[in-house]
This record gives sequence, structure tokens and C-alpha cells, in this order.
Amino acid sequence: MSSSPVSSPVPAQPYGRPPLRALHVLGAGAGGGAHVRSLATGLAARGVRVTVCAPVAAEGEYDFTGAGARFEPDAPCALRAACAEADVVHAHGVRAGLRAALALRGRRVPLVVSWHGDGPAAGGALGRLGRLLERHVARAAAVVLGASSDQVDLARLRGARDARLAPVAVPAAPEDPEPADPGKVRAELGAVGRPLLVAVGSLVPHRGYSVLLDAARAWRELDPVPLLVIAGEGPLRTELSRRIGAEGLPVRLLGRRRDAAQLLAAADLAVLPSRWEARAPLAQEALRVGVPLVATAVGGLPELVGDGAALVPYGDPEALAATVSDLLGDADRRAALALAGRAQAATWPSEDDTVAQVLSVYDELMERGR
Repeated sequence: MSSSPVSSPVPAQPYGRPPLRALHVLGAGAGGGAHVRSLATGLAARGVRVTVCAPVAAEGEYDFTGAGARFEPDAPCALRAACAEADVVHAHGVRAGLRAALALRGRRVPLVVSWHGDGPAAGGALGRLGRLLERHVARAAAVVLGASSDQVDLARLRGARDARLAPVAVPAAPEDPEPADPGKVRAELGAVGRPLLVAVGSLVPHRGYSVLLDAARAWRELDPVPLLVIAGEGPLRTELSRRIGAEGLPVRLLGRRRDAAQLLAAADLAVLPSRWEARAPLAQEALRVGVPLVATAVGGLPELVGDGAALVPYGDPEALAATVSDLLGDADRRAALALAGRAQAATWPSEDDTVAQVLSVYDELMERGR
């Protein structure tokens, strides 16, 4: 089943019961914002009173109020007040889960935590702190929803009483009545007469962009030389830009873009070199539109893509470079991979499926509390 826009059934409440009040909590950086907007749309359409507590910038980007939710800024006092009014609190990410657990202290309100953007804890003191945080949140939650099986396993390892697989559907992009011409997009990027490789994601260490630049050194030997464009912004921009210039790499940093779908539609290959991912939006979007994907075999990616992408080990620039080079030289294999990707994408849950699963968890928790 392919991803589809959330439908809007007629809201219905059980006779004599007030509407369910659900509070969604997003942390700094608002990871999971698109998922929360999708949930808010679907839950509000089903009669749930949704409040979203998040950074003000997230409201500007995702327009939760336009989805039918009430918005509250993520100040501690606002979060505590919103928790006092909620029947169920749903935090997105471990850090948001910690804030919600602290705000709920002393209240008998169930906490649901979605782990869909948090990778494994690092080593050293920071890693120990991260594992402590995970344990606290896992044990505080009535239910942990993992976006991939490895997240479910991690939550259970950290002491979760109830951890379940809950795949997150990436919202389908609205159909553009005037889609961009891929040739024009390629011309604007400087990829006329040469292959175009696209990577999308914030410029942070776990995305693996340093390894991607290592691989790009090998692509200078290809004829024609492919152009790699990276859409995203983050703290590594200066470091990556310096390397690109110093080593003469065929790479462009595009900054934050709102036309990732158009970039993908114009690409020969999508590249995802991350150290860890659950259900990466880039992977879902690439397979859905039939763009061959080369990704690292980490986290939930093998489970997500199945046979619909070429997988390489993380941290192996030689394997990454060779796989991309081989695919660029084999049009038949690219076509077969695109076909397999579309078939795999058809097996993923839709937005409606995701909303229905979350609502069933809320209903179950409400029954437990009665």
C-alpha cells in the first residue's frame, strides 16, 4: 500500500464520552515535525482534540494550527500546563520524551514516546549519558513506538514495558500542477551532460557526509564526472565546504531546500551515507518516485528498502564509490533497481494506516485507565 494523504472521515465520539485530548511534544530541532503534522491532521479529522507543544519555528514550518491542532510554545511552563489538560501525551524523540516525562511527574496521564529519529548512543561520557536518558524515557513511557525493528529492540533493552513497531509514513508530496522540468533543474545545478547524484539531509556528523566526500574523490576519475549535490544545512557546512574547495571535489552544497522532490526527480541516483537511520525520508521518497538509491546498511534501512536499493557498509568510501560508479555505468541495473524500489514502496503503510495505529494505542490506554 503506497503512502497517501490522510483522509478526513466524519468525526465520531463514543456516546457520552468527551473528545480525547492528545498532546504532542516536539523537541529542539523539531525532528519528526512532518510526521506530527500528518498525525494532527488525521487525528483531528477523527474528533481528537490535538495540541502540539513545539519550538515556535516548527509552527512556522509545519503549520500545526492549519492541520487542526492547537499550538503551544515549548516553554516548560506551557508544557506543564498543556500536560495538565491532556488525556494522553505523545512525545517524538527521546529528548522530547524526557521533557514530557518531567512535565508529567505526579500526574496519572499515559505517556507515548515515538523513537523515530534517535540513533544509538555514542561512546564515552556522552554515550553513557545518552543511555541513561534512554532508560529513563523507556521506563517512563506507557508505550514506546519504534519506527523500525532495531528501535523496538533498543527500547526493550532499555527497559520499556511495552514497545511496538510503528512504521512512520512520509507524507506524500502534493501533486504539482506544473511539475518542474528535470532538464531545467539539471541545467540550474550545472549537471548538463553529466550524471547527477542527490543527497538530502542536515549537515550533521551522523549523516556520513565526510565519507561521501571521500567517495567523491574517486568519481573525479569518471568520464563524464558526476555532480553530487547535497541539500541541507547544519553545523558541518564550513568544514565540508572547505574540503570541497581544497580537494577540488565535484560537489555542491545547496543549503536548505524545499524542492527536494524536484531534485530527486532530476537525479540519476540518490545517495544516503548515514551512520544510522530508521525510516529515512530520502529513502522513502527516492523509492516512491523510482530513483535508484545507494544507502548504508544501517539501522532500519535494510528493513525499509528490502531489495529496492543498493546497500553498502557504513564508513566504507571505497564500497560507496564503487557501487555508485557501477550503477552509473549500467542503465539496465538502474532501471531494475527503480522498478524494485517502487514495488517495495507499495508495501509501506499509508498515512491513514499510521494514524489508525496511533489512535488504537490511545484508545487502548484510555481503556486501561478506566
